[in-house]
Amino acid sequence: MKGKRKIVVIGGGLAGLVSAYLLAKSGQQVLLIEKKHFPFHRVCGEYLSNEVLDFLKREGLLPLCQDFPQISTFLFSDTKGKEVRVPLDLGGFGISRFVLDEYIYQEVLKVGGEVKTGIQVESVCFNEQERQFTLVMAGGEELLADYVIGAFGKRSKLDKVLKRSFIEKRSPYIGVKYHIKSDFIRDTVGLYNFKGGYCGINAIEEGKSNLCYLGSRDHLREFGSISAMEQEILWKNPGLKHLFTESEFLFDRPEVINEINFEPKSPVDNHILMAGDSAGLITPLCGNGMAMAIHSGKLAAEAILRSRSRQEVEAYYTASWNSNFRRRLWLGRKVQLLFGTRQASVFTRKLIQYIPVFASQIIKNTHGRPI
Repeated sequence: MKGKRKIVVIGGGLAGLVSAYLLAKSGQQVLLIEKKHFPFHRVCGEYLSNEVLDFLKREGLLPLCQDFPQISTFLFSDTKGKEVRVPLDLGGFGISRFVLDEYIYQEVLKVGGEVKTGIQVESVCFNEQERQFTLVMAGGEELLADYVIGAFGKRSKLDKVLKRSFIEKRSPYIGVKYHIKSDFIRDTVGLYNFKGGYCGINAIEEGKSNLCYLGSRDHLREFGSISAMEQEILWKNPGLKHLFTESEFLFDRPEVINEINFEPKSPVDNHILMAGDSAGLITPLCGNGMAMAIHSGKLAAEAILRSRSRQEVEAYYTASWNSNFRRRLWLGRKVQLLFGTRQASVFTRKLIQYIPVFASQIIKNTHGRPI
C-alpha cells in the first residue's frame, strides 16, 4: 500500500462500498480499506427501503440470483404485546448484509477498485500545507491521499483520534443481532417494544429472518449476560417471548455492538467526507439506515466527481447531505421518545391504531424519495 492514492475510503460497509464502486467505475484511483475480511455479519436491521431499489438495479449492485422477500406491512407491538399493523407505502425488501456487502465488494473489484481487507487505519490527518491526508495503519505503514471518505461506522477508534464531539458522550444502548428460522410473516417488518428498548424482525433470503434489537447497557450489566437479559426484559413482551422460544437460532453467538450513539454528527469533519453511520445514525425504528448509507455513499462519490476543488467538494457534499438526511435524523431522534417504555409504547400503539395517518406521516418523513 506504500505511496499515494487519489481517494481512500475507510470502511467497507454499504456507504464505503457504493462510493468506491462509483468512483472506480468513473476511472478514479480509489483504495477501500476494511478492517475485517468479507463476507461477515454486521449488527443491522437488514430491511432495505425501495427508495434505493432502482439505483441498485441500474448499477448492477443487487444480486438477482435470489428471491428476496418483499415487505409491505409494518407491525407495531407495545410492551404489553398488543399489536397494530399499517401498510408501508413505498415498501422494501429483506436482504442480509452478509450477502449484499459481499456482492457489492466483488463488483468494486470488477470495475477496477483496489480493496485491502484485514487492515486497521489507526489515524488520519489532513496537512494544511501539503493539502493532502496522511493515513497511518496498525503496523505503522503510512499512506497519502488527496481525498478521504470516512465510512467507518457507528463508533470507531478514528472518532476518538479525530476528537469528534459525540464520542465524548456515553451511550446507554447496545445492539444485538441474530439470524433465525421463525414463523414470522414474511411480508412484514415488526417492531416490538420492551422496557428500555425495541426489537425489529423481518424476513431475509433463504427462508431466514433477521432479529435485531436495541437494548440497555444497564440491563446487561444488571443481569450479567445477553441471554439472561433477554429472558428478564425482552420476554416480558409476549410476542418477543414467542419469537425467542419458538424459533431456531442460527448463530453460535449473537453479533453485539456497544455504545450506539444517535447524537448529531457533521457530514464533513477534518476535511473527511463522512458517509453512512459515520455522518449520522438514524434510530433503527425508522427502518431505512441501509438505504441512507447507500444514498450517502452515492452523494460522496458525486461530490468528488463533479467538483474541481476541495472547497467545492466539501460544500456540495454538505449541502446534499443536509438536504437529504438532516431532517430525517432529527425526526428519528424525536420519534424514539415514543418507544421503549410501557406508557409511551401503549400511547403510540393507540395513536397508530386510531389515527393511522400519524404512522403514515412518520414513515413518509423518515424515508426519502427513490434515487
